[in-house]
Amino acid sequence: MDIITNVKEQIKGKDIKIVFPEGEDLRILNATIRLQEEGIIHPILLGDVAEIKKVASENGLDISKLEILDMENYAEKDLLLSSLEERRAGKNTKEECEDMLKIPNYFGTMLVHTGKASGLVSGAVNSTGDTVRPALQIIKTKPGISRTSGAMLMLGPNEELYVFADIAINIELEASQLAEVAVCSAKTAKIFGIDPKVAMLSFSTKGSAKHDLATKMAEATKIAKELDKDLVVDGEMQFDAAISPVVAKKKAPGSEVAGKANVFIFPDLQAGNIGYKIAQRLGGYEAIGPILQGLNKPISDLSRGCVEEDIYKIALITAAQSLQ
Repeated sequence: MDIITNVKEQIKGKDIKIVFPEGEDLRILNATIRLQEEGIIHPILLGDVAEIKKVASENGLDISKLEILDMENYAEKDLLLSSLEERRAGKNTKEECEDMLKIPNYFGTMLVHTGKASGLVSGAVNSTGDTVRPALQIIKTKPGISRTSGAMLMLGPNEELYVFADIAINIELEASQLAEVAVCSAKTAKIFGIDPKVAMLSFSTKGSAKHDLATKMAEATKIAKELDKDLVVDGEMQFDAAISPVVAKKKAPGSEVAGKANVFIFPDLQAGNIGYKIAQRLGGYEAIGPILQGLNKPISDLSRGCVEEDIYKIALITAAQSLQ
């Protein structure tokens, strides 16, 4: 069973509603029509209703079965406003909250916060900041998690499956925050049936090089074990030691993770972003994501270069996250 089929089985029959604040985008329309037709999740579109209908008409799309929500005339708009005022108490006035609700990403995030939707998918048109900011202000991170992070699911040519993090959000993290990313990434792995074995990556393996950067990954490993006693994690570790059983015997004998790792925590955003793109472009891996981790409810950030298939898959993954 492939990973997307597995995700579909998890969410089937759960009546999960996912909101899409960029309803005027053709890619979003095509993906949500497909999702609606399959009946696995229930899409909710936000945006300029007239523009959504115009784009659909110009491209010969039947959107009659899609739920297109008119933000201005939404029956429970007052409830969203009062909930937003409460959430932003002392930070935004009522008038500012009213203005925020005119923005589809904020409106959609409030639908998730109030339980009217299970998750949100945005970023095909808007920047990462425009997607993540409302989530951090309203949904906020889970207890014990100081900030959100981005994971990429990497699917290999021979169905190999790995999780790479953080590849999207944080430029640089402290050891304690890297430990949080490790714990969150292991949970993400489990959504896809992966038994997580987490490698904390570095240019050093078990003290083979002496530098503060390597020491930070070793310290992050210790903290991750304290955060989750059942987490199988090791580091600091070079990528070859993490992935190759032959190299692992030489560089990290006796490690539970070395040579068997399937979740890789990169030391910073540069390394993570470069790493997954090398695997994608030279290794022929499919990169599915980014998957935002650590939030109380799932909010997913698309790439502005995404295609319909990316949106379709991320929507299914977002739905699966809502069950965790």
